[in-house]
Amino acid sequence: MFNFFKRLLCLICFLLLSFHVSQCLSSSSSSLYDFTFCLENNNIKNFTVFPYNDQPSAYDYYKILNFSIQNLRFTEPTTPKPVVIVLPESLEQVQKSLACCREFSLGVRVRSGGHSYEGTSSVASDGTPFVIIDLMNLNHVKVDMETKTAWVEGGATLGETYYAISQASDVYGFSAGSCPTVGVGGLIGGGGFGLLSRKYGLAADNVLDALLVDAEGRLLDRKTMGDDVFWAIRGGGGGVWGIVYAWKIQLLKVPQIVTSCSVPRTGAKRDIAKLLNKWQYVAPNLEDDFYLSCLVAAAGLPEAKNVGLSTTFNGFYLGPKSNAISILNQDFPELNVVDEECSEMSWIESIVFFSGLKDGASVSDLGNRYLQDKQYFKAKSDYVRSNVSLFGIETALGFLEKEPKGSVVLDPYGGIMNNISSDSIAFPHRKGNIFSIQYLIYWKEEDNDKSSDYIDWIRGFYSSMTHFVSQDPRAAYVNYIDFDLGVMGVISLNDVVNPRVWGEKYFLSNYDRLVIAKTLIDPNNVFTNEQGILPKTFASSNAKVLSTQMF
Repeated sequence: MFNFFKRLLCLICFLLLSFHVSQCLSSSSSSLYDFTFCLENNNIKNFTVFPYNDQPSAYDYYKILNFSIQNLRFTEPTTPKPVVIVLPESLEQVQKSLACCREFSLGVRVRSGGHSYEGTSSVASDGTPFVIIDLMNLNHVKVDMETKTAWVEGGATLGETYYAISQASDVYGFSAGSCPTVGVGGLIGGGGFGLLSRKYGLAADNVLDALLVDAEGRLLDRKTMGDDVFWAIRGGGGGVWGIVYAWKIQLLKVPQIVTSCSVPRTGAKRDIAKLLNKWQYVAPNLEDDFYLSCLVAAAGLPEAKNVGLSTTFNGFYLGPKSNAISILNQDFPELNVVDEECSEMSWIESIVFFSGLKDGASVSDLGNRYLQDKQYFKAKSDYVRSNVSLFGIETALGFLEKEPKGSVVLDPYGGIMNNISSDSIAFPHRKGNIFSIQYLIYWKEEDNDKSSDYIDWIRGFYSSMTHFVSQDPRAAYVNYIDFDLGVMGVISLNDVVNPRVWGEKYFLSNYDRLVIAKTLIDPNNVFTNEQGILPKTFASSNAKVLSTQMF
């Protein structure tokens, strides 16, 4: 009976959404027909329209819409839907698609891989009809081994980029994240921390140039966009500056043989706490050829009385296994790493090793941009600047042992991250940060009726860590975007939200320069989302913040 009413509610929501979309379009100065005619008149054929009259195209529309939505929270019937999804196949089509959106006063969301934790590349919740410009067909990677650089189109995924580099050389790589279906555009836009970051910095640190389509449809490179804008697009958040058609990246030297380790350990809370306590003193201070992260979660099944805790230390070393194990056993003897927990491989094979792909996956599988086993999830983040007390660690573990669907990922900083200025690019979290925390909770469709409980759990967990993490402000990583920090909204005709509230958490003292860059490149705020940066003309000194949860 409950499932019947749930399906009925979903149908009602779908019909209301369909009515809302059609009403918005019919009440505007131009119709949906005129917009699609604009696309077709510019030789743009690859698009799909919201099926508000139960059109036969509904299947194609939802297939394309949901293909790149990686968090199932944003596939719900109540989630606002785009009136049109455009999949441009050339730079000119990107420019013309944007021009049509602006001509008919439609909002724009730019999608590369669709991994935005709060769905900002697929959803616009302000009630304005919007279009998704999906760059998935612009995914070419051109590697130039003579200059040790590559041009990567904005719709390429990390997996496609890594694979293209590996086909050109087995001794060069790139510093970015481990999930192969993440879009390069969004990742670089927010910074891009990964396995090589303690050695070479972020993905955004290794960008040499970019081709940006601005709100007026102009194509700008590093020189023509200017220093402030080029600075901002590297780490200042994705989707708010324009459409990055392509990035020019610096390739990075890697040895022919690297070492990858997966070291799982289970035990009682006190035992795991001791390991984590030692990790926070070791991992950030290892030589910069070494990366040693930590994933912590409950062990066992939810119904078990004595669940216990599990932690997996993931190690990556730019060198042979013998050296890696020797370093770990010398600096972290409590871990007692054994030979079979580490393997030698090529750099590209290490990408597969840490990719999360299914067992038996090969290098060629990195080119598959569809994420398998999608789930619902919520995430939050913190930075740690002073070592967490044993009491603080046990506080975190107390939350984890009560919720088997929850976990945390601890990423060590240090290495070259300490030597790059906090204002070299927009991403500011450099010297002084020991490690970052990513809080996560995942659930499946059959558990979605408990989604509010899961979100309450992660908010409570985050709140409990207040005294153990960075302060003034409590910092966060924009690539783990979190609407709990506040969202954009209009309070009254003369009072809009001040994005400084979350902007300073993501960007610290870099925030004011980002406002300057936004005012230069997008004074009319064409490219925006619920946590965008407003140009000066939109700012309000007396603004309030709309927030679902604040800590």
